[in-house]
Amino acid sequence: MNEENQIEKSKPYHWKYYIEDYWDIVLGAIAIVAAILMHKNGNMGMAVAFAAVGIAALSLTVAEVAEILSERLVEPYASMVLTFSAVIVEIVLLYIILLEAVHSPEVIETVKGGIISAVIVDMNVLLGLAVFIGGLKFTEQEHNKETSSTYTTILFVTALALLVPSLLSQTEHGSEATREASSIIAGVLMLFYIIMFIFQTRTHTHFFQATAKSRFFRLKRKLREEGQEIDENEHSGYIFEKFNNLGNFVMIFILIGVIALGAEVFATDGVALAKEYGVSAGLSGLIIAIVAVAPEIFTAIKAARNDQIQRVVNIAMGASTVSILLTVPVLLAMAYMSGIDLFLNFNPLQIGALIMTIILAWKSTEEGQTNYFEGMSHLMFFVCYAIIAAYY
Repeated sequence: MNEENQIEKSKPYHWKYYIEDYWDIVLGAIAIVAAILMHKNGNMGMAVAFAAVGIAALSLTVAEVAEILSERLVEPYASMVLTFSAVIVEIVLLYIILLEAVHSPEVIETVKGGIISAVIVDMNVLLGLAVFIGGLKFTEQEHNKETSSTYTTILFVTALALLVPSLLSQTEHGSEATREASSIIAGVLMLFYIIMFIFQTRTHTHFFQATAKSRFFRLKRKLREEGQEIDENEHSGYIFEKFNNLGNFVMIFILIGVIALGAEVFATDGVALAKEYGVSAGLSGLIIAIVAVAPEIFTAIKAARNDQIQRVVNIAMGASTVSILLTVPVLLAMAYMSGIDLFLNFNPLQIGALIMTIILAWKSTEEGQTNYFEGMSHLMFFVCYAIIAAYY
């Protein structure tokens, strides 16, 4: 048997696996180069399109590498690797767009729209699609209800915290009070994140772990017990699987550096196009969020199809939580260092949609079970928000 395994492993790596494993990094690199060339030639439309494709494709590679790291870890650390890698891409993208505010101050509204839209997309598109597709395949899927309860509580509190500078901006106190309130709230959010991190990784890790093994893993265990061999290393030729953890972390940051090149083109030409065609700040922020969250969506759908709904909940809600608790303070600090005034005075649509999204997520996950109808409810909510954002 060992000799047969050695012969099987020595077989050449099939060409179809090269396509499956590396199409995203090849497409991403080519698209980024094309975006830079189009930008230099003054073709803004094509430059933005290629930059968006490049960012999404390379972000998918980041997600794949993060997936390898997560498989070597246990929950909640596994999902945290995925959410952190996605949030770093989001911060890079939003910051580069924010730098355009030096020439176009209205871009600040797009950045604020991007912050809120990241949560809207995570909690409605990502969670909605994954729950809908998983529900069609398995009828009902179970997850640890403590996870969703904890995350929705955190998100609800952070949404209320963001109301503080938003409400102050409507009073006679002026912009100085809004600036100070924004800085204080950013500090509070960062402190809240540190406490949540300890809660998640030290004192209450069981809140973020599955209460039941997925059918996918139960099937694999059953086949092993019956003596049937399962080739889990069919794609072991994937180069990133051969890297150690440090090597994969370094690779993630290299890929993010390349993504930043595409983000610069996307920001520069995208802002000019939005101004030329009168695209609303809300819709622009939504587009930015979809580009940034696209890899997480594919990862969550794959997890749902394997009946790993706990992982979907961890990714969707974890990314949403980090998007507010970490992205907001970091962006404010970077804006301050760049001499740009970024306040947390979000408009009523953004705050209202954020709070309604959290309430919907709470109601759809509170019982620890999900089905396709609940997934469709999230998708319907997103469509309504997108329509309003386009005209607001």
